[in-house]
Amino acid sequence: MNTFYKTLVASAITAATLSTAQAAEPLEIYGKLNVSIQSNDDGSGSETRVQSNASRFGVKGGFELSSALEAFYTIEYEVATDSDSSNNFKARNQFVGLKGDFGSFAVGRNDTMLKKSQGKVDQFGDYSGDLKNLFAGENRIAETATYVTPKFGDFQAGVTYAASGDSKQAGDDGFSIAAMYGDSGLKKTPIYASVAYDAEVAGYDIVRGTVQGKVAGFVLGGMYQQEEQVDSGDSKDGYLLSAAYKIDSITLKAQYQDMEDKGDSWSIGADYALGKPTKLFAFYTDRTSMDYEEDNGDMVELSIDESYFAVGIEHKF
Repeated sequence: MNTFYKTLVASAITAATLSTAQAAEPLEIYGKLNVSIQSNDDGSGSETRVQSNASRFGVKGGFELSSALEAFYTIEYEVATDSDSSNNFKARNQFVGLKGDFGSFAVGRNDTMLKKSQGKVDQFGDYSGDLKNLFAGENRIAETATYVTPKFGDFQAGVTYAASGDSKQAGDDGFSIAAMYGDSGLKKTPIYASVAYDAEVAGYDIVRGTVQGKVAGFVLGGMYQQEEQVDSGDSKDGYLLSAAYKIDSITLKAQYQDMEDKGDSWSIGADYALGKPTKLFAFYTDRTSMDYEEDNGDMVELSIDESYFAVGIEHKF
């Protein structure tokens, strides 16, 4: 990102903030910095990094158009603090939409409904143990339209349309559908569950089921996924199990993941809350990845052992 573009972005945010304040429109500037000192061994050698873990900033807000209709928007960027280049901004969710008694409708760059349906079952999201390392379907598509129904009790559903013109779609229209029950934060309900399906999204058809709940002080979660590559018809099954337990300011976490013919992974970690916006964390992830190479006309399976150890800090604003 050149200096002119940085200045333009900063000026736009400042102008929007002042304009919004004058019009009494709700606007929120938010983000987080998550940085770790990390030892990474990818199977070919180890290195030590001061690593950014999906640090980000964004602007979101809304405007009441009438008593029954509200406009809303989000513009969010990932900030790679560990990038060698000063051009360290990467687009995340960026969309605009309308909401009312009919639910909500948004267009732009957005996470698919299948990705959203995971809730908070992934205890190591954005870290080296993130479920995306073995499961397909964690997609953020640039050209989408998403409709989410209003809540019917504790039930809600949604669908994402991924336009064929998007670079990830390779000329095919895609759909991502999910039905959800409960509160993913487990604050309003003791259980969260979802089922989701991707049809030709980023080259995959996927069925995913997720459940998470509180049991005797533990937060326990599970996910099952079946994924099939559209072009090859190659189908795989996998599952994830996760657990967390809070002791005062410390949250202990563990997770295991397995995907047929891709590998498996386990992670353990702990968070220490210094305050509501700030925490210290540590984790260790061990992953076995499967790869294949040709040897005298035969495909030979290779096993790659990876490990990641990190300590870090996160601050939200």
